Order: sequence, then structure tokens, then C-alpha cells
Amino acid sequence: MAKSSSTGTADGPVALFGVRHEVPAAGLPGPACDCHVHVLDPQRFPYDPDRGYTPRTASAEHLLQHQAALGFGRVVIVQPSAYGTDNRCLLDAIRRVGPSARGVAVIAAHTSDQALAEMDLAGVRGVRVNLESFGKNEPVAAAAALRAAAARVAPLGWHVQIYTNLAVIDALRGVIDALPTPLVIDHLGKAPARLGTGQPGFGTLLALLRSGKVWVKLSGAHRVSELPDCDDAAPLVHALCQANPDRLVWGSDWPHTGAWPGVPFTRDIVNEFHPIDDGHAANRLRRWLGSIECQRKVLVDNPARLYRFD
Repeated sequence: MAKSSSTGTADGPVALFGVRHEVPAAGLPGPACDCHVHVLDPQRFPYDPDRGYTPRTASAEHLLQHQAALGFGRVVIVQPSAYGTDNRCLLDAIRRVGPSARGVAVIAAHTSDQALAEMDLAGVRGVRVNLESFGKNEPVAAAAALRAAAARVAPLGWHVQIYTNLAVIDALRGVIDALPTPLVIDHLGKAPARLGTGQPGFGTLLALLRSGKVWVKLSGAHRVSELPDCDDAAPLVHALCQANPDRLVWGSDWPHTGAWPGVPFTRDIVNEFHPIDDGHAANRLRRWLGSIECQRKVLVDNPARLYRFD
């Protein structure tokens, strides 16, 4: 097991990778699920040589420490782009965490049906199509990628997860309606919080949510907000909750990779994690959600159905 990078006690904030996480508020519904984390272990599983960036290590052991700090009993590990379509690290992390973990993989056209079946047995429940990180915002290409992914995983009862922006979601509304799988939309649809609920494309996101065709991750508020505590993201969350609270989940986005101002985002420079307090983010989300009933849906019941924990 990797040497611990955390400090603190069960009664006080816990520091991991230099970030001291706020203690979760009392009465957290359980077993709550963090539906968006990554595991990065290049010493055991080398990164894709064609990756666009090089993150530092955040192992399965680090993840277990992080989940304990947040008081979350379940977790969904999402394949990071640094590994391309090599899902060995993901599958190893699910095994190390145990029955409380599920996964979302990234596959290629040559991924065999047998490999998909093995991933299903291991706990994978979806496949990710990452358009945003690779600048693939052309609707025709995006539609082809979605259709291809959905066709491969529909027989397994998996979903397709997409990271893209509102303009692409708006352009693909008809394609999304026709998919043979549910669609999970990452990080609030990348809706700029400062533009509010009336911004172009947000109405389409709400309509898709009401239809039950899509799920939205209330994750990455720091990715869409320009305010220190993401207060401008609250109206987006409220609108999504009013549209369909049964199709919302939350993820911390730990360990928070991403570009830094003035630092080249390339594979030649190790990318340091952003210092996000995930305990505070979880507590803030609970305030935004309001009622215990809504908190339980987003943090417990909805993830249990989507990722088949039960």
C-alpha cells in the first residue's frame, strides 16, 4: 500500500495533497456516493504516450483516504484522458476499493465484446466520450462518437457519459433523444455560471433532463464559476433540481487535474492538482439542494440506480 499523504483525525479536517478538507456536515445521507473521481498510478500503469498532459500520482490508496475524509461510502472512478483507452489502472482501482466502487471506462473501436463483458463483471457501468478536453465540438463528429459508443454498450445496460458544452448539447438534442442508452452529462453541461439559467442551450439541457433521457452531474462547480465560492452556480443547480431531481448525481472531480495560468498544459510538464476543498464542496451542494429528501436522491438513491449498486 502507498505511503499516506493525509493528516488529521476523524474529528477534524483532513489534509490530502496539501488540501485540508472541511469535515462533512452532520446527518449526511448514507451510503453517499461520489460519482466522479480519477485514479492515476503511473508507477504501476504507465500513461498513454500520446496523452495531452502528465498528472502526478493519485493512487487507489489515496482515493480511499479521500473518501474517508468526505464520509462517502461509495465511489465511481472515471477513466482519465491521460490513460487513453488503456483501462487497466481503472479496473485495478475498482478491485482495490472493492464492492463500494464502480467505473466508467473509455473504449476504442477495437475493444472486443469479451473485454466489455469482463469490464461489466468488474463493475464498469458506463463509457465516457470526452469531447471537451480534446476540442471536438463539431456536431457531426460528436454525433458519430455518441452513436458508436451507445451501440457498443447498450447490450450491457451501460450508459454513455459525455463531457462537452451547452452548444454541442443543443446541437445534438435529436441525436441524444434517439440514443439506445441513457446519457450522463458531466460538470453541469459546462454552463458558464455567470450567464445564468437564461443562457443559450441551458433550456435544452433542462428539457432533456425533464424527459428522463439524460442525467446531469452536479460536479465541477469550480470549472464553470468565476466566484471564489461558486455562488453564481447555485441558480443552475436549483433549476436542474426543479427540472428533475431523480436524474441528478454529484461528483467531487478529485484529484482536480487541469491547466494552470501561465503553465503549459503538456505531457512534458507534470500537472499539479488544484487545491479544491471537496468537503466544503459537498457541504455547499447540500445547502443548495435544501431538503434531506433531495440530498438523499442526489447523493444516495440516484447513484444506486444509475451505477447498479443495489
